[in-house]
Amino acid sequence: MNAHLFLETFILNWEIILLFFVIAILYSSVGFGGGSSYLAVLALSSLAFTQLRAIALLCNIVVVSGGTFLYIKNNLFNWKKIVPLVLMSIPLAFIGGYLKISQTFFFILLGITLLIAAILMWSSKYISKKAKYSNFKNSLTKDVSYGGFIGFVSGMIGIGGGIFLAPLLHLTKWDTPKRIAATSSFFILVNSIAGLGGQYFNPNFSIKPTITIILMFTVLIGGQIGSRLSVQLISPSNIKKGTALLIAFVGLRILLKHLT
Repeated sequence: MNAHLFLETFILNWEIILLFFVIAILYSSVGFGGGSSYLAVLALSSLAFTQLRAIALLCNIVVVSGGTFLYIKNNLFNWKKIVPLVLMSIPLAFIGGYLKISQTFFFILLGITLLIAAILMWSSKYISKKAKYSNFKNSLTKDVSYGGFIGFVSGMIGIGGGIFLAPLLHLTKWDTPKRIAATSSFFILVNSIAGLGGQYFNPNFSIKPTITIILMFTVLIGGQIGSRLSVQLISPSNIKKGTALLIAFVGLRILLKHLT
């Protein structure tokens, strides 16, 4: 790949690149990868749907890797509680990524997922306030079931699943908010890798190397900034609400297009 091709790709896709950079900063600052928003942006592009999932997962991996490393460094992982969550999510995310699905089914599932993610993101502050963290409750069976289901759906769509896992862990008083953020980051990382692995072995797997490399490099920079800097000008609550409105709009647009 030559410099001219990279420059041409950058110019043609500068809006997507800029949005990915902003999304990476915002999501990494609150412990997420940004997969749902990456997909929302890519769904409005001309890329084939088989390429959208792989790009979103690769960008997820890049963003949460840095955050996960920082969480490990700060000793925020309780592995005895994390293992049940990923025990079934990893193989099921692989299966979800491997499954051959139609374009219509993918976009309908994506639209529904984005709407659910928007609702969870909008209400995340209320969920966190409602949860009382004095007595932690966790069940091995429930953790394995929740992780497996979220992993399977995430693998099919092309997200890490943290946007669903985090609110669930808050509501079930699973652990402290910091440990939940750390767990979500690790969950996103391993499920993104597993989902991408499943997609790679899918006969329909395809990817455009040039735009993918540019976007991965973009979110790498954005993710490093977001992991180390707190957002000063806009509160995390307003960030989440603004992002929720964006992905809700895209979700509705996708559903209207593919259901009518």
